[in-house]
Amino acid sequence: MKMTSRPAGACARLPVALGLAVAATLAHAAPAEEARTLDTMVVTAAAPSSPLHWVTDPRLPRQPVPASDGADYLKTVPGFSAIRNGGTNGDPVLRGMFGSRLNILSNDGNLIGACPSRMDNPLSYIAPESFDRLTIIKGPQSVRWGAGASAGTVRFERDTPRFEEPGLRADASALVGSRNRNDQVLDLTLGNPTGYVRASGNRSEADDYKDGHGDVVPSKWRKWNGDVAIGWTPDVDTLLEISAGAGDAIARYAGRGMDGAAFERTSYAARFEKRNLPGAWDTLQANVYYNEADHVMDNYTLRTPNPHSMMPMPMASNVDRRTQGGRVSSEWRWQDVQLVAGVDGEDSRHRGRMGMGRDTYRQAVWETDANFRRYGVFTELTLGAGTDQRWISGLRIDRASVRDERHSIRGMMGNMPNPTAGQRRKEWLGSGFLRYEQDLADGLTWYAGLGHSERMPDYWELFSPNHGPAGAVNAFTGVQPERTTQLDVGLQYKGPRVQAWVSAYAGQIQDYILFTYHGSGMMGLSQADNVQARIAGAEAGLEVSLAERWKLGGTLAYAWGENRDQQRPLPQMPPLEARLSANWEGERWSAGALLRAVTHQHRVADGQGNVVAQDLGPSAGFATFALNAAYRFSSQLQLSAGVDNLFDRAYSEHLNLAGSADFGFPADPVRINEPGRSLWMKVNYRY
Repeated sequence: MKMTSRPAGACARLPVALGLAVAATLAHAAPAEEARTLDTMVVTAAAPSSPLHWVTDPRLPRQPVPASDGADYLKTVPGFSAIRNGGTNGDPVLRGMFGSRLNILSNDGNLIGACPSRMDNPLSYIAPESFDRLTIIKGPQSVRWGAGASAGTVRFERDTPRFEEPGLRADASALVGSRNRNDQVLDLTLGNPTGYVRASGNRSEADDYKDGHGDVVPSKWRKWNGDVAIGWTPDVDTLLEISAGAGDAIARYAGRGMDGAAFERTSYAARFEKRNLPGAWDTLQANVYYNEADHVMDNYTLRTPNPHSMMPMPMASNVDRRTQGGRVSSEWRWQDVQLVAGVDGEDSRHRGRMGMGRDTYRQAVWETDANFRRYGVFTELTLGAGTDQRWISGLRIDRASVRDERHSIRGMMGNMPNPTAGQRRKEWLGSGFLRYEQDLADGLTWYAGLGHSERMPDYWELFSPNHGPAGAVNAFTGVQPERTTQLDVGLQYKGPRVQAWVSAYAGQIQDYILFTYHGSGMMGLSQADNVQARIAGAEAGLEVSLAERWKLGGTLAYAWGENRDQQRPLPQMPPLEARLSANWEGERWSAGALLRAVTHQHRVADGQGNVVAQDLGPSAGFATFALNAAYRFSSQLQLSAGVDNLFDRAYSEHLNLAGSADFGFPADPVRINEPGRSLWMKVNYRY
């Protein structure tokens, strides 16, 4: 079936136009800076850079080759899983925690998806390889980056280019692989000591994949992104930058009753930084952003309507989410004391329209259904910064509100008046943490941290369920804020030949927001409720240099959860997972192998889950094997290749969605299988 997408329009052309307009002022750039060295490692796993902090380069080749979204990139970090609904745009899960429990930022801005069932989760609008750094904070152990991050925080960041003389920098990559996989990424920066222009773009596409049985799994996609940033750097301590971006995509989903016919993104941002201020005042940072997601889901662009289903006719729904906000923070330093304080805020509006028949939704009137608003103040204090013993603490207070703009609610018997139309909910939310870190002798560090996070129910928890808790008029009035208190402990060792780490956590969740499903398909109903819950788990990793060129590594991750009210497991908990890797690196050649083993999961809660997925019963364990090799032509050019799922195993992840009957999957829920044997080749260039 032909894949088409909507024209990008003027917003898509804006980043390019802005970049070209300013590039002329820097075009006198004569000799380029020294060539930058390209890292030759093929990443198969990640290790923490500091307690509970993980930092990696999303540009590096990694195995298995991820899809074009950020969820599969995160899966290389122990503790992360993903809910698969097709070939791309999986929904991330950290330690069994889903949705807005995970705070996802790009350039410190928040881009929230619009689909009521999270078909377009935030990572579907992020092209990971267009960023310089991926930073992950696990657990409620930071208050600087927004409210409600009980599971953790994920930041996709771009560095500030600095030029000592006029020059050009470039990063480029291209990837080809099985199922007509075809990706290109280009990042160009032109600058001089007083400023720069950075333009980046990427495109990615693939056809449906085949699982280990040779069966086709509907999963094709095509997407593109373009961004431009213009920066002014009058001195080494000052930055003023404005940026703009746009993107669009289409994606077919084997696990849903509709596909994504548009994922339009429009982004604008500005930021200011001033460092090395007088006295103890070290840094001032400020940023503002505007992000809009315009999403279309239908059953006719990438599939043929099933005449025997509950949606026999062509139909489409168009939803839109506008998010705008900003933050201001300052940092002070006194010897071994560091203080960060600031304020942030965010405003978000959601609206939608729909239509029966092809493209009839375009004539429908937009209807706003929700408005969210949040303002917060935060501070983090570090005692003993730069010493062997550190106390890190943080406190955050937020005022959150949401207004129900729905005049009516669609039901099986037609539209009904909304009993909470025009009502507004307001909540005070408090979060904080206290962590102790100590560096022992010979590269050994241990830590223990206690964190508390309070989270306002998000759009999907307030507006997507058919029913709220028993006795409540609807979910909007009945679902209460979620409160998590969690203890994190761990140990890290960094030696000349051995790196090892282990982390464990245990948490108590008051008013955990749980979805329960009654029935199936379009006749099924969902109910959101609050329950008392407990979570626990652990992750560990080891890397050993056996010889000058050989490294062996392994990671382990386990998550556990319990619904204390109903004395049953929490749903959507990934099973125990282990990764074993072996890598050899020569002067030009490198090679590696990755064995991934996952146990069965029998601790399930049938019929319960989240807005996207529910437990489908126990799942079987599996193991896959992958190989990779790379050749370094120079410090700037590298070719890598590999094969994933070498033995063409047919298997499914525990969290995968059930296949849609539209594509011939059985009526009894059967999880989507993962891709079978896949070949890939990638070239990276850096100038």
